[in-house]
Amino acid sequence: MKPATILPPHRVTIIGVLNLTPDSFSDGGRFVHGAAELDVEGAVEEAHRLVHAGADWLDVGGESTRPGASPVAEADEIARTRPAIEALVKDLDAVVSIDTRKAAVAEAALDAGARVVNDVSGLAHDPDLAAVVARREAALVLGHLRGQPASMQQEVAFDDVLSEVTAELGASIARALDAGVARERLVLDPGIGFGKELEHNLALLANVDVLKAEFDLPVMVGPSRKSFLGRLTGDPVEARAVATHAACAVAIFSGADAVRVHEVADAVRVAAVARALRGARRARR
Repeated sequence: MKPATILPPHRVTIIGVLNLTPDSFSDGGRFVHGAAELDVEGAVEEAHRLVHAGADWLDVGGESTRPGASPVAEADEIARTRPAIEALVKDLDAVVSIDTRKAAVAEAALDAGARVVNDVSGLAHDPDLAAVVARREAALVLGHLRGQPASMQQEVAFDDVLSEVTAELGASIARALDAGVARERLVLDPGIGFGKELEHNLALLANVDVLKAEFDLPVMVGPSRKSFLGRLTGDPVEARAVATHAACAVAIFSGADAVRVHEVADAVRVAAVARALRGARRARR
């Protein structure tokens, strides 16, 4: 199988987060006010900063998927993201993805120049999304999420998180392939912080190689600034950069091909060291 063209195999891809929401857990309200009043100039300036720091890819989102978040109307999500994506693809030589669970939002973003759809629900939310991705020949990140962001942290239950997440991502892969998405355009995301408790997130980050071995597909992880890190360190959300980089290093060492982060410059250095250590590890006998 050829590797996903969106994630070159010779490096760890650094994905910079660009939240265009009023209510994201760590940086909401920086570029969007009210329902959909977008500061395009500010968003583009932040994107330039991320790329200058070393981001290979910008993940643009117009709907917060933090625990307890309320759904956003499609029209508002499009109004928050499409103008920014249009500006980004004109200004920057970087991959742009749309972080959405909705077919209409994905279609608008792809029209604007995005090349990837990042669906945290693994195609469980909108049955039409996979067909859009297939028709547009976009790449697709399949995330793991049980339920909805508004309630995903209520009654979290896994008997064996690794085997259950693996099986449920397998179902997402099947949905994508059945809709005509090319396998080489798929990327997996175990959904760190999405309907998981501390011990589940740790198990997934430390065992990325389990997913890699099962599916032979690239894996992206997104632990950046999340609450489980605060539980471990006691740090507030704005002070979780070091903990984020530690989590990314372990995930990369275990096989992650991409990390989705807010602080890019240090993540580039972390990725270089963790990937080198992974390459130096001897195969187990």
